[in-house]
Amino acid sequence: MIYRSGEDWRRAPHKRVVLFAMSGLGKTHLSNLLRETGAWFHYSIDYRIGTRYMGEYIADNAKREAMKVPFLRDLLMTDSIYIGSNISFHNLAPVSAYLGKPGDPARGGLPIDIYRKRQDQFRRAEMAALLDTGYFIDRAMDLYGYPHFVCDTGGSICEWVDPEDPADPILTDLSRHALLVWIKGDDAHTQELVRRFDKAPKPMAYQPQFLDRVWAEYLSHNNVKGSDVDPDGFIRWTYAQALDHRRPLYEAMARNWGVTIDAHDLTDAPTPERFDDLIADAIDRKTR
Repeated sequence: MIYRSGEDWRRAPHKRVVLFAMSGLGKTHLSNLLRETGAWFHYSIDYRIGTRYMGEYIADNAKREAMKVPFLRDLLMTDSIYIGSNISFHNLAPVSAYLGKPGDPARGGLPIDIYRKRQDQFRRAEMAALLDTGYFIDRAMDLYGYPHFVCDTGGSICEWVDPEDPADPILTDLSRHALLVWIKGDDAHTQELVRRFDKAPKPMAYQPQFLDRVWAEYLSHNNVKGSDVDPDGFIRWTYAQALDHRRPLYEAMARNWGVTIDAHDLTDAPTPERFDDLIADAIDRKTR
């Protein structure tokens, strides 16, 4: 780790962290809190994915749909209108909408081959965005003068790394530049995440082997063909399994590459000063 002790962290002129956890456990909220102090640069992996690496995919997909409407087609073909995505830190819906859900097209689903293709596009985009972290650390300092840096990762970071491999390229690169911090939830958090997801299911990115397994199991369990799958039904059914799949990966990332802080501690007192204390304590526990 780049900080040898809690005191080393407290005295560091440049504090740099990479936050990882399941979506919904407060990574972005904490990142916004730190940014509002005026001393922290907030690097959002999902925003980088949507603007730098998947922007053309997203815009072209919207244009493809618009071309099906004669009125819009004529305007597009004469360069009379412009179609683009309005992605922001607070609105990443264009990325989710592009990822989509597999299943019955009549219910908004995608054929599984197209869904897998978009999953792979996202995988490559997220890996590239994660490897851009060092560049943005330098950019934040050189261009804007921010002393501190927080990388707000997506929940799927664990899908593209091998935390047990000491030479994993992404984790090696991230740990060279910043302290990896797992925001750990408990069973109550998991139940709340499942409740929220069941109420409003959203597209997710999955490790290819995991997706192949759960897709085959869903088809067999429900005795349906891929084209008849209820898209929301599939991702609801998959979500709890995805949580179970990711939890040991997060644990291994924290054990081998970083530190752990409790999500409850952030909920109880979400201030930059409290965050400093939590990180210092986590480093001291790790280095004893």
